[in-house]
Amino acid sequence: MIEVEGLVKRFGSNVALKGITFTVKDGEIYGLLGPNGSGKSTTMKILAGIIPPSGGKAIVNGIDVSKDPLRVKRIAGYVPETPVLYESLTPVEFFNFIGSVRRIPKEELQERVETFVRAFGIEKYLGEMIGSLSFGTRQKISLISAMLHDPKVLVLDEAMNGLDPKSARILRELLLQFREEGRSIVFSTHVLALAETICDRVGVIYNGEIIAEGTVEQLKEFAHEESLEDVFLKLTESQEEVAGIVRALKDAL
Repeated sequence: MIEVEGLVKRFGSNVALKGITFTVKDGEIYGLLGPNGSGKSTTMKILAGIIPPSGGKAIVNGIDVSKDPLRVKRIAGYVPETPVLYESLTPVEFFNFIGSVRRIPKEELQERVETFVRAFGIEKYLGEMIGSLSFGTRQKISLISAMLHDPKVLVLDEAMNGLDPKSARILRELLLQFREEGRSIVFSTHVLALAETICDRVGVIYNGEIIAEGTVEQLKEFAHEESLEDVFLKLTESQEEVAGIVRALKDAL
């Protein structure tokens, strides 16, 4: 379970998070949706124990992130918006490094690596330097490394970025399986059709504040719209702007 209460994050004079509050239950996929610069990635980094909050609370499986970020890192799997990997290593070397840091028994690590490598189809890249690989392949390596230690909580920031349709479907099925196993998952994406099908509840964050929260159906009813995309555009005041841009493009072309 994840409990966020009055979470604040300041970077100098910039207030990135303005006291947001939400909960992710065990066995739930929570979609954190918002435009660029809204505070999604900042929230994800706090939940993963990467950066400290400036105020409020973030509790992950009973652990206060402010007090024990290292313990949070032990139980959480985190995928950042842009893969952060050791580019001078091969995928095999990187997975072995992760296994060592996570203290995963050697046989268990090998079995998990083989399973995930086959699932995401990166067998032929195992001997290549990570820095030479495509963004999509590096994203798969980032995903695998986040799941190797069998995390109780998953914090996924735009984890579908760069994935081919097959890999995206595999990740989707994995997340649904993890949900059935009772894990808590926070998931951000700009692919709103995906969020509509996979998320149990959604929080819309805008300018560092949660401006709406509920199931997809509840948000549709609240905004009087028929799709999550239209709900999102309406709540973030982008609907009229998008319509104006489209009209201007049509006139120019």
